Amino acid sequence: MAEIIRHVARVELVRLLVDNADAEERARRVLKAAHVFPALEKNVRFHRLPTNRIWLRDSGPILVRDSSNKLAITDWRFNAWAKYDDWQLDDMVPAYAEKLLKLSRVQPEWRGKRVVLEGGSIDVNGAGLMLTTEECLLSDVQQRNPGLSREDIEGVFRQYLGIEKTLWLERGIAGDDTHGHIDDIARFVSKHTIVAAYEEDRSDPNHEILHDNFERLVRMTDQRGRKLRIVKIPMPAPVWFKNQRLPASYANFYIANQLVLVPVFNDPNDRIALNTLAELMPGRKVVGIYCGDFVLGLGTLHCMTQQEPAVSTRQ
Repeated sequence: MAEIIRHVARVELVRLLVDNADAEERARRVLKAAHVFPALEKNVRFHRLPTNRIWLRDSGPILVRDSSNKLAITDWRFNAWAKYDDWQLDDMVPAYAEKLLKLSRVQPEWRGKRVVLEGGSIDVNGAGLMLTTEECLLSDVQQRNPGLSREDIEGVFRQYLGIEKTLWLERGIAGDDTHGHIDDIARFVSKHTIVAAYEEDRSDPNHEILHDNFERLVRMTDQRGRKLRIVKIPMPAPVWFKNQRLPASYANFYIANQLVLVPVFNDPNDRIALNTLAELMPGRKVVGIYCGDFVLGLGTLHCMTQQEPAVSTRQ
Protein backbone atom coordinates (compact mmCIF):
# COMPACT_ATOMS: atom_id res chain seq x y z
CA MET A 1 0.00 0.00 0.00
CA ALA A 2 2.80 2.45 0.86
CA GLU A 3 4.36 2.02 -2.58
CA ILE A 4 1.05 2.76 -4.30
CA ILE A 5 0.60 5.94 -2.25
CA ARG A 6 4.22 6.95 -2.89
CA HIS A 7 3.60 7.05 -6.64
CA VAL A 8 0.06 8.43 -6.74
CA ALA A 9 0.62 11.18 -4.15
CA ARG A 10 3.31 12.66 -6.39
CA VAL A 11 0.75 13.44 -9.10
CA GLU A 12 -2.63 13.79 -7.38
CA LEU A 13 -4.40 14.05 -4.07
CA VAL A 14 -4.85 10.72 -2.30
CA ARG A 15 -7.82 10.17 0.00
CA LEU A 16 -7.56 7.17 2.32
CA LEU A 17 -10.59 5.73 4.06
CA VAL A 18 -9.76 4.31 7.51
CA ASP A 19 -12.05 2.68 10.03
CA ASN A 20 -11.07 4.82 13.00
CA ALA A 21 -8.32 6.84 14.69
CA ASP A 22 -6.29 3.74 15.54
CA ALA A 23 -6.30 2.62 11.91
CA GLU A 24 -5.22 6.06 10.79
CA GLU A 25 -2.33 6.09 13.26
CA ARG A 26 -1.15 2.66 12.08
CA ALA A 27 -1.28 3.82 8.47
CA ARG A 28 0.70 6.95 9.31
CA ARG A 29 3.39 4.87 11.01
CA VAL A 30 3.72 2.62 7.97
CA LEU A 31 3.95 5.59 5.61
CA LYS A 32 6.60 7.20 7.76
CA ALA A 33 8.58 3.96 7.98
CA ALA A 34 8.42 3.66 4.19
CA HIS A 35 9.64 7.28 3.82
CA VAL A 36 6.43 8.36 2.10
CA PHE A 37 5.81 10.77 4.97
CA PRO A 38 6.68 13.53 5.60
CA ALA A 39 7.70 14.28 1.99
CA LEU A 40 4.26 13.57 0.49
CA GLU A 41 2.11 14.05 3.58
CA LYS A 42 0.49 17.22 2.21
CA ASN A 43 -0.98 15.18 -0.68
CA VAL A 44 -2.57 12.49 1.52
CA ARG A 45 -5.77 12.97 3.48
CA PHE A 46 -7.36 10.51 5.88
CA HIS A 47 -11.11 10.08 6.21
CA ARG A 48 -12.49 8.05 9.07
CA LEU A 49 -15.30 6.01 7.58
CA PRO A 50 -15.75 2.33 8.46
CA THR A 51 -16.17 0.04 5.45
CA ASN A 52 -16.66 -3.67 4.95
CA ARG A 53 -13.78 -4.08 2.47
CA ILE A 54 -11.18 -2.17 0.48
CA TRP A 55 -12.65 -2.54 -3.02
CA LEU A 56 -13.62 1.10 -3.47
CA ARG A 57 -13.95 0.77 -7.25
CA ASP A 58 -17.19 -1.10 -6.73
CA SER A 59 -18.70 0.70 -3.73
CA GLY A 60 -17.42 4.24 -4.19
CA PRO A 61 -19.11 7.13 -6.01
CA ILE A 62 -18.97 7.34 -9.80
CA LEU A 63 -18.59 11.02 -10.62
CA VAL A 64 -20.08 12.56 -13.77
CA ARG A 65 -20.70 16.03 -15.18
CA ASP A 66 -24.32 17.13 -15.33
CA SER A 67 -26.04 19.16 -18.06
CA SER A 68 -24.50 22.36 -16.69
CA ASN A 69 -20.99 20.77 -16.69
CA LYS A 70 -20.87 20.57 -12.90
CA LEU A 71 -19.54 17.51 -11.13
CA ALA A 72 -22.17 15.26 -9.59
CA ILE A 73 -22.17 11.92 -7.78
CA THR A 74 -24.01 8.87 -9.06
CA ASP A 75 -24.73 6.65 -6.06
CA TRP A 76 -25.43 3.13 -7.33
CA ARG A 77 -26.61 0.48 -4.92
CA PHE A 78 -23.82 -1.83 -3.77
CA ASN A 79 -24.81 -5.30 -2.53
CA ALA A 80 -21.40 -7.06 -2.44
CA TRP A 81 -21.78 -8.53 -5.91
CA ALA A 82 -25.06 -10.21 -4.93
CA LYS A 83 -22.91 -12.75 -3.06
CA TYR A 84 -22.08 -11.62 0.49
CA ASP A 85 -24.17 -10.29 3.37
CA ASP A 86 -21.77 -7.61 4.62
CA TRP A 87 -22.22 -4.59 2.35
CA GLN A 88 -24.11 -2.01 4.39
CA LEU A 89 -21.06 0.08 5.36
CA ASP A 90 -19.67 0.01 1.83
CA ASP A 91 -22.98 1.25 0.44
CA MET A 92 -22.63 4.44 2.53
CA VAL A 93 -19.43 5.67 0.84
CA PRO A 94 -21.12 7.78 -1.88
CA ALA A 95 -23.28 9.59 0.69
CA TYR A 96 -20.13 10.41 2.66
CA ALA A 97 -18.50 11.73 -0.52
CA GLU A 98 -21.52 13.96 -1.15
CA LYS A 99 -20.99 15.75 2.16
CA LEU A 100 -17.21 15.82 1.86
CA LEU A 101 -17.09 17.22 -1.67
CA LYS A 102 -20.31 19.27 -1.43
CA LEU A 103 -21.65 17.82 -4.67
CA SER A 104 -25.16 16.84 -5.67
CA ARG A 105 -25.92 13.10 -5.54
CA VAL A 106 -28.40 10.99 -7.47
CA GLN A 107 -29.35 7.36 -6.86
CA PRO A 108 -30.02 5.79 -10.27
CA GLU A 109 -33.38 4.04 -10.54
CA TRP A 110 -35.23 2.11 -13.19
CA ARG A 111 -38.97 1.60 -12.92
CA GLY A 112 -38.88 2.85 -9.35
CA LYS A 113 -36.17 0.46 -8.15
CA ARG A 114 -32.60 1.49 -7.25
CA VAL A 115 -30.05 0.00 -9.67
CA VAL A 116 -27.05 -2.09 -8.58
CA LEU A 117 -23.80 -1.32 -10.38
CA GLU A 118 -20.14 -1.82 -9.53
CA GLY A 119 -17.45 0.42 -10.97
CA GLY A 120 -15.33 -2.58 -11.89
CA SER A 121 -18.06 -3.90 -14.16
CA ILE A 122 -17.77 -0.97 -16.59
CA ASP A 123 -15.07 0.93 -18.44
CA VAL A 124 -15.63 4.10 -20.48
CA ASN A 125 -13.69 6.13 -23.04
CA GLY A 126 -15.01 9.51 -21.87
CA ALA A 127 -16.71 10.09 -25.23
CA GLY A 128 -19.89 8.04 -25.01
CA LEU A 129 -18.59 4.46 -25.26
CA MET A 130 -18.78 1.85 -22.51
CA LEU A 131 -17.39 -1.69 -22.13
CA THR A 132 -19.08 -4.31 -19.94
CA THR A 133 -19.90 -8.04 -19.92
CA GLU A 134 -23.01 -10.13 -20.31
CA GLU A 135 -21.86 -12.48 -17.55
CA CYS A 136 -21.85 -9.70 -14.96
CA LEU A 137 -24.95 -7.73 -15.91
CA LEU A 138 -27.20 -10.15 -17.80
CA SER A 139 -26.62 -13.70 -16.56
CA ASP A 140 -28.44 -15.47 -13.73
CA VAL A 141 -25.15 -15.94 -11.84
CA GLN A 142 -24.93 -13.40 -9.00
CA GLN A 143 -27.77 -11.51 -10.66
CA ARG A 144 -27.61 -7.84 -9.66
CA ASN A 145 -30.80 -6.47 -11.15
CA PRO A 146 -33.45 -9.17 -11.70
CA GLY A 147 -35.92 -8.17 -14.36
CA LEU A 148 -33.71 -5.63 -16.15
CA SER A 149 -33.13 -6.49 -19.80
CA ARG A 150 -30.16 -5.53 -21.96
CA GLU A 151 -32.19 -2.63 -23.33
CA ASP A 152 -33.15 -1.52 -19.81
CA ILE A 153 -29.53 -1.52 -18.66
CA GLU A 154 -28.42 0.42 -21.71
CA GLY A 155 -31.19 2.92 -20.97
CA VAL A 156 -29.88 3.35 -17.42
CA PHE A 157 -26.36 3.95 -18.71
CA ARG A 158 -27.66 6.46 -21.22
CA GLN A 159 -29.72 8.36 -18.65
CA TYR A 160 -27.26 8.49 -15.76
CA LEU A 161 -23.81 8.16 -17.37
CA GLY A 162 -24.33 9.73 -20.79
CA ILE A 163 -23.42 6.54 -22.63
CA GLU A 164 -24.34 6.53 -26.31
CA LYS A 165 -23.27 2.95 -27.07
CA THR A 166 -22.55 -0.04 -24.84
CA LEU A 167 -20.09 -2.69 -26.05
CA TRP A 168 -20.88 -6.12 -24.61
CA LEU A 169 -18.22 -8.78 -24.11
CA GLU A 170 -19.18 -12.25 -22.92
CA ARG A 171 -17.35 -13.55 -19.86
CA GLY A 172 -14.73 -12.59 -17.30
CA ILE A 173 -11.59 -14.50 -16.37
CA ALA A 174 -11.29 -17.64 -14.29
CA GLY A 175 -11.12 -16.94 -10.56
CA ASP A 176 -13.04 -13.66 -10.76
CA ASP A 177 -15.19 -13.55 -7.63
CA THR A 178 -17.46 -10.96 -9.24
CA HIS A 179 -18.25 -13.15 -12.27
CA GLY A 180 -17.42 -10.96 -15.20
CA HIS A 181 -15.88 -7.64 -14.24
CA ILE A 182 -14.52 -5.86 -17.29
CA ASP A 183 -11.49 -4.40 -15.50
CA ASP A 184 -9.69 -7.73 -15.67
CA ILE A 185 -10.22 -8.31 -19.39
CA ALA A 186 -10.48 -5.13 -21.50
CA ARG A 187 -9.79 -1.43 -20.89
CA PHE A 188 -9.83 1.80 -22.86
CA VAL A 189 -6.45 3.53 -23.08
CA SER A 190 -7.73 6.22 -25.45
CA LYS A 191 -11.03 7.12 -27.12
CA HIS A 192 -10.52 4.55 -29.87
CA THR A 193 -7.98 2.09 -28.43
CA ILE A 194 -8.75 -0.87 -26.17
CA VAL A 195 -6.25 -3.24 -24.59
CA ALA A 196 -7.55 -6.78 -24.38
CA ALA A 197 -6.15 -9.46 -22.11
CA TYR A 198 -5.26 -12.58 -24.09
CA GLU A 199 -4.15 -16.07 -23.11
CA GLU A 200 -2.11 -17.96 -25.73
CA ASP A 201 -2.05 -21.29 -23.86
CA ARG A 202 -4.95 -23.31 -25.26
CA SER A 203 -4.98 -25.57 -22.19
CA ASP A 204 -5.74 -22.60 -19.90
CA PRO A 205 -9.46 -21.96 -19.22
CA ASN A 206 -8.88 -18.30 -19.99
CA HIS A 207 -7.85 -19.01 -23.57
CA GLU A 208 -11.36 -19.65 -24.87
CA ILE A 209 -12.87 -16.87 -22.75
CA LEU A 210 -10.42 -14.21 -23.86
CA HIS A 211 -10.27 -15.39 -27.46
CA ASP A 212 -14.05 -15.06 -27.74
CA ASN A 213 -13.94 -11.59 -26.21
CA PHE A 214 -11.14 -10.54 -28.58
CA GLU A 215 -13.11 -11.72 -31.59
CA ARG A 216 -16.04 -9.63 -30.45
CA LEU A 217 -13.87 -6.58 -29.94
CA VAL A 218 -12.31 -6.63 -33.41
CA ARG A 219 -15.81 -6.56 -34.92
CA MET A 220 -17.02 -3.67 -32.78
CA THR A 221 -17.32 -0.02 -33.77
CA ASP A 222 -17.92 3.23 -31.95
CA GLN A 223 -21.24 5.08 -32.03
CA ARG A 224 -20.35 6.54 -35.42
CA GLY A 225 -19.51 3.19 -36.96
CA ARG A 226 -15.73 3.63 -36.81
CA LYS A 227 -13.56 0.59 -36.11
CA LEU A 228 -11.71 0.48 -32.81
CA ARG A 229 -8.03 -0.33 -32.36
CA ILE A 230 -7.66 -3.51 -30.30
CA VAL A 231 -4.26 -4.34 -28.79
CA LYS A 232 -3.52 -7.59 -26.98
CA ILE A 233 -1.76 -7.74 -23.63
CA PRO A 234 -0.75 -11.12 -22.21
CA MET A 235 -1.94 -12.78 -19.05
CA PRO A 236 0.51 -13.76 -16.30
CA ALA A 237 0.97 -17.43 -15.56
CA PRO A 238 -1.88 -18.77 -13.38
CA VAL A 239 -1.69 -17.63 -9.75
CA TRP A 240 -3.07 -20.10 -7.20
CA PHE A 241 -3.57 -20.15 -3.45
CA LYS A 242 -5.02 -23.10 -1.53
CA ASN A 243 -6.38 -24.71 -4.70
CA GLN A 244 -8.11 -21.48 -5.76
CA ARG A 245 -7.34 -19.77 -9.07
CA LEU A 246 -6.87 -16.06 -8.43
CA PRO A 247 -7.89 -13.29 -10.87
CA ALA A 248 -4.40 -12.05 -11.74
CA SER A 249 -4.50 -9.74 -14.76
CA TYR A 250 -2.47 -6.83 -16.10
CA ALA A 251 -5.70 -5.18 -17.25
CA ASN A 252 -6.44 -4.14 -13.66
CA PHE A 253 -4.24 -1.05 -13.97
CA TYR A 254 -5.00 2.39 -12.52
CA ILE A 255 -4.61 5.50 -14.68
CA ALA A 256 -3.58 8.61 -12.74
CA ASN A 257 -2.33 12.05 -13.79
CA GLN A 258 0.85 11.45 -15.85
CA LEU A 259 1.02 7.95 -14.36
CA VAL A 260 -0.22 4.38 -14.83
CA LEU A 261 0.16 1.81 -12.07
CA VAL A 262 0.11 -1.76 -13.38
CA PRO A 263 -0.19 -4.94 -11.31
CA VAL A 264 2.74 -7.29 -11.81
CA PHE A 265 3.33 -10.81 -10.52
CA ASN A 266 7.06 -11.65 -10.87
CA ASP A 267 6.24 -13.19 -14.23
CA PRO A 268 8.12 -12.95 -17.57
CA ASN A 269 5.02 -11.40 -19.11
CA ASP A 270 5.27 -8.46 -16.68
CA ARG A 271 7.78 -6.82 -19.02
CA ILE A 272 5.62 -7.32 -22.11
CA ALA A 273 2.54 -5.85 -20.41
CA LEU A 274 4.45 -2.85 -19.09
CA ASN A 275 6.08 -2.13 -22.44
CA THR A 276 2.78 -2.45 -24.31
CA LEU A 277 1.00 -0.02 -22.01
CA ALA A 278 3.95 2.39 -22.11
CA GLU A 279 3.77 2.47 -25.91
CA LEU A 280 0.02 3.08 -25.85
CA MET A 281 0.15 5.84 -23.22
CA PRO A 282 3.40 7.72 -23.98
CA GLY A 283 2.37 10.76 -21.94
CA ARG A 284 2.33 8.77 -18.72
CA LYS A 285 4.97 7.02 -16.65
CA VAL A 286 4.10 3.32 -16.46
CA VAL A 287 5.06 1.69 -13.15
CA GLY A 288 4.71 -1.94 -12.11
CA ILE A 289 3.40 -2.65 -8.60
CA TYR A 290 3.84 -6.17 -7.26
CA CYS A 291 0.36 -7.51 -6.49
CA GLY A 292 0.97 -11.12 -5.51
CA ASP A 293 -0.35 -10.30 -2.04
CA PHE A 294 -3.22 -8.05 -3.11
CA VAL A 295 -4.66 -10.64 -5.47
CA LEU A 296 -5.15 -12.99 -2.52
CA GLY A 297 -8.14 -10.77 -1.77
CA LEU A 298 -9.39 -11.35 -5.34
CA GLY A 299 -8.58 -7.89 -6.66
CA THR A 300 -5.69 -5.50 -7.33
CA LEU A 301 -5.02 -1.85 -8.23
CA HIS A 302 -8.07 -0.79 -10.21
CA CYS A 303 -10.36 -2.62 -7.76
CA MET A 304 -9.08 -0.71 -4.73
CA THR A 305 -9.18 2.80 -6.25
CA GLN A 306 -11.82 5.23 -7.49
CA GLN A 307 -10.72 8.34 -9.35
CA GLU A 308 -12.02 11.78 -8.41
CA PRO A 309 -12.14 14.43 -11.16
CA ALA A 310 -10.74 17.82 -10.19
CA VAL A 311 -13.14 20.16 -8.39
CA SER A 312 -12.70 23.80 -7.56
CA THR A 313 -12.81 23.43 -3.76
CA ARG A 314 -10.99 20.74 -1.76
CA GLN A 315 -11.95 19.71 1.75
